[in-house]
Amino acid sequence: MTQPAKPALTDLLHAAVTAVGGVERPGQVSMAEAVAEAVDDGSHLLVQAGTGTGKSLGYLVPALAHGERVVVATATLALQRQLVERDLPRTVTALRPLLRREPQFAMLKGRSNYLCLHRLHEGVPREEESDEPGLFDQFEAAAPTSKLGQDLLRLRDWSDETETGDRDDLTPGVSDRAWQQVAVTSRECLGATRCAYGAECFAEAARERAKLADVVVTNHALLAIDALEGAPVLPSHEVLIVDEAHELVSRVTGVATGELAPGRVNRTVRLAAKLVNEKAADALMSASEGFERLMELALPGRLEELPEDLRYALMALRDACRLVITSLGETRDRSVQDEDAVRKMALASAENVHEVAERIVEGSEWDVVWYERHDRFGASLRVAPLSVSGLLREKLFTERSVVLTSATLRLGGDFNGVAASLGLPPEGTVAAEGEDELPVWKGLDVGSPFDYPKQGILYVARHLSQPGRDSGREDMLDELTELIEAAGGRTLGLFSSMRAAQAAAEALRGRIDHPVLLQGEETLGELIRRFSADPGTCLFGTLSLWQGVDVPGDSCQLVVMDRIPFPRPDDPLMSARQKAVEEKGGNGFMAVAATHAALLMAQGAGRLVRAAGDRGVVAVLDPRLATARYGSFIKASMPDFWQTTDRNQVRRSLAAIDAAAKADEAQVV
Repeated sequence: MTQPAKPALTDLLHAAVTAVGGVERPGQVSMAEAVAEAVDDGSHLLVQAGTGTGKSLGYLVPALAHGERVVVATATLALQRQLVERDLPRTVTALRPLLRREPQFAMLKGRSNYLCLHRLHEGVPREEESDEPGLFDQFEAAAPTSKLGQDLLRLRDWSDETETGDRDDLTPGVSDRAWQQVAVTSRECLGATRCAYGAECFAEAARERAKLADVVVTNHALLAIDALEGAPVLPSHEVLIVDEAHELVSRVTGVATGELAPGRVNRTVRLAAKLVNEKAADALMSASEGFERLMELALPGRLEELPEDLRYALMALRDACRLVITSLGETRDRSVQDEDAVRKMALASAENVHEVAERIVEGSEWDVVWYERHDRFGASLRVAPLSVSGLLREKLFTERSVVLTSATLRLGGDFNGVAASLGLPPEGTVAAEGEDELPVWKGLDVGSPFDYPKQGILYVARHLSQPGRDSGREDMLDELTELIEAAGGRTLGLFSSMRAAQAAAEALRGRIDHPVLLQGEETLGELIRRFSADPGTCLFGTLSLWQGVDVPGDSCQLVVMDRIPFPRPDDPLMSARQKAVEEKGGNGFMAVAATHAALLMAQGAGRLVRAAGDRGVVAVLDPRLATARYGSFIKASMPDFWQTTDRNQVRRSLAAIDAAAKADEAQVV
């Protein structure tokens, strides 16, 4: 019997775009064709797709047409929700008649994102000193009128209504402290077969749905865990699509980072004290006290060699945790209420401390170790991989076709910088005879539907003083004031540090009549809502604003960056990575610091033009972008705006844009 012909990709894309109420764009078509080609021949693809391209359909349609299971990993909750709640339902419905099948989709997150029914109904293991180890009722322990008590009562009511148990489905949300009372990590979980609530488990239900789905939507963190852990947490798949791929290296590094802090070690002591034999309990208590004494004296910075006193303290912690782990496996005390849950939590905590202590003591040349100090939480000891490129090359690119996409992958004019951080060789590299096969990949920039040279201006304030380590730049504040006045407010201020954002907000609130919102004074969602609703408002903030704001229209017509956001010179991990490049004969500054800054500035500049009618200015108040040699590399990474250093021209342009916006607003009224 003759098989029906496969529908043309262009027909599928047209149907999907129509279903979501969009418009087909040449860049989207080019992307879909390239994704289909990569998936069919098993190669890899890096696609830069600018804002407005419609990149989610550009990869979903060819992936669904291929017919094999696809995992889509994103960095942000907003995009996960867009995919699962809007793009996938409409796309699947539109493609069903053409594909003659209905692809299934599901979302999968880490276990701690789902409500744990055992913890909800049976209680939380005691951590404080007590003669009665076991579980306590968190609902009775919290005062009903307190914020924690109110959050817990809402969670209990919600547990009877929710079908998913997914924290992100609870609106409004609850505090982290409240959620920790009703959720467990994978290590703390009893397991579906041993748990009295296993048949109803929300996390297990999500995993089962994922096993049956054609498209599984997840996050970068779970993708990293799947790559790092021995046991897979994602279902087997033939195609992996990484959206917001510029974030992947950072998220994988975060998952691969270990931390030891006195508070975490003391928690292990409290959990294990009544469950293990006296020898193990005493050893852990003694090791914990020795570690805490050392940490009181810790100064922030990298530890290129482990001091002997720290080495001995970590060895004592490692060995004590090994005794605790062994004892937890040997002893049982049935007088302890729901002992399995208590024991599992103590075991998870001891295993974590043991693993990090052992990792630091072993001292891999591929790890970076440093002290960090927090004003509120004190000192901690951290360890992170010098690079995750080898891990990604081995775990991501060997058994599947991988598509990585973002609006910012082509830094400095090519894809090779981002590719190297992912473990890929330079584009077009072929392995020499007798060498291991190298991943084959192609880079594609499908452009943007926006006319950047006509819609935006890149202004570099060349006349200003260079920023130094001192955040006080009076000439920069004068320039910022004049720019905001010319723009009539409508300003998103992106600062390289929270201290700089706070200083600028405090100074300008006394200089201008426009409201100045500051990150941290309210929730980010509320700040963005207020910024969007009132065109005369300014919003100042730091890192999450560089990448997390989508405000099309007249409310954002001036994006200001106070300085080029290089990593701090004393950042232990970044400086170690820079040094490693230099030791191999490369340019560490360009490979690490300049690339980091270029990525952030490309993302930050992308906040300006979010729709076809948007107009405005990106103002960089750092003359080095115009005068330093690396300036051209950074500018080549940003949208192709019309460029100028003429301060008077920019003020006239902002005033004209403001006048046009006010005229439009008057017509609406």
